[in-house]
Amino acid sequence: MSQTISFFDAKPYDREIFDEVNKDYGFGVKYFKFNLTAENAVLAEGSDVVCVFVNDFITEEVINKLVDCGVKLIALRCSGYNNVDLKAALGKIKVARVPAYSPNAIAEHTVALILTLNRKIHRAYWRTRDSNFSLVGLMGFDLHGKYAGVIGTGKIGKVLVKILLGFGMKVLTYDPYPDSDFEEKTGCSYVGLDELFTKSDIISLNCPLTRETEYMINNSNIDKMKDGVMIINTGRGKLIKTSDLIDGLKSGKIGSAGLDVYEEEAEYFFEDLSNRIITDDVLARLLSFNNVIITSHQGFFTREAMQNIAETTMNNVKNFLDGKKEFNEICFQCPD
Repeated sequence: MSQTISFFDAKPYDREIFDEVNKDYGFGVKYFKFNLTAENAVLAEGSDVVCVFVNDFITEEVINKLVDCGVKLIALRCSGYNNVDLKAALGKIKVARVPAYSPNAIAEHTVALILTLNRKIHRAYWRTRDSNFSLVGLMGFDLHGKYAGVIGTGKIGKVLVKILLGFGMKVLTYDPYPDSDFEEKTGCSYVGLDELFTKSDIISLNCPLTRETEYMINNSNIDKMKDGVMIINTGRGKLIKTSDLIDGLKSGKIGSAGLDVYEEEAEYFFEDLSNRIITDDVLARLLSFNNVIITSHQGFFTREAMQNIAETTMNNVKNFLDGKKEFNEICFQCPD
């Protein structure tokens, strides 16, 4: 009997990529299109592993149900793990992740948001389709010589820094663990958060969601920023207090915002809801601004990234089931 993986929140593209990669592993696979919850966790009965994504919230109740079903490993097909109750998992079930799949994909998506917002490409696209070729309201600014603030210099942040330097921008970086070698080689400058907020024309969030970073973009920090600042978030939704972001947009303090994530995205992102009314008033308000672009957590979504996610996930599962230690385990007792 083959070892089995139950995939939750599985989209057609997940099935396509994982089925192809699984030809080299031969696992039994069950796909479920809905998110994993305490109510449906019983569907994992008979599986050794469950594979989940960012909007599967792995609570203590879910963990206990999975353990009762005989599941031994929760395999995250993503790098972030703020959706998992690691304390509850400790000593009951192992948790693995994909620590890096394509830093280039997310960094490049960040730049796409910056360029689109700055040059109003989204607005120009709709205008010209309506035979409106006016340039009124479409003026942008040269990136060259402007200050970019990059918060978080992990793999994604470092790729982004190099791209922005290529535009001739002056790049300020913040990270609780500065990389002096990277600073010296690239010419970026590690500074304190307050200095980054004060000087930057564009601020990009590329850090994990932790107790220290939750709602780091709030009224207090927005007040420190330049008038007309651009804020880009391709990290996690709760890095920004959305109500404060809206206040900043309404006042003009924030000139534009590019959001690939949203703090209450679980009900909406990755789904086709075009035949429904959005009942989230905050999300609806964000969508009403012509200087805000929201993409549905697609920064990671390139063929190369999906291939890397599938290969790393399947290798994590194989190594775990083979009793090996190298399966990208998340250890609650150890720093990441």
